[in-house]
Amino acid sequence: MKAVYPGTFDPITNGHLDLITRSLSVFDGLIVAVAVNPAKKPLFTVKERVSLIRKATAGHNGRVVVEAFDNLLVDFCVSRGVHTMVRGLRAVSDFEYELQLSQMNRKINKKVEAVFIMPSEEYTFISSKIIKEVAGLGGDVSALVPAAVTAALKRKLGAKGRK
Repeated sequence: MKAVYPGTFDPITNGHLDLITRSLSVFDGLIVAVAVNPAKKPLFTVKERVSLIRKATAGHNGRVVVEAFDNLLVDFCVSRGVHTMVRGLRAVSDFEYELQLSQMNRKINKKVEAVFIMPSEEYTFISSKIIKEVAGLGGDVSALVPAAVTAALKRKLGAKGRK
């Protein structure tokens, strides 16, 4: 059985990769669905995000497929023959938002279920937003993101040093 792991992934972090690995211990395969969401004003284009995720997940022996989507998530899932989506819960604050999304998705299509997975404790504080803020101010995020993301952040944000 396959699942869909949706998100903006702007950029992918080690926390996301942890959820991908954990998901693969439950599911035979995973479609990482990269949302085209201009409202979030992403730093990276969808093409760049897909490329970074493919590089970061290359070691999963073809069990991870990365695709972009710009429609309703439940419609994307059904179009791929998948009826389970994986969502990450880092903290209680994530739960309320994820509960709303899950209930709306269930209202749209009762055949698509959400499964919630918590990351390892070492990744609970990581978010793409915080990664971009720290990197933009010259902080070192190399321990929190794949090497290709570190390089891409430096290209996008410049090599601003700490004061």
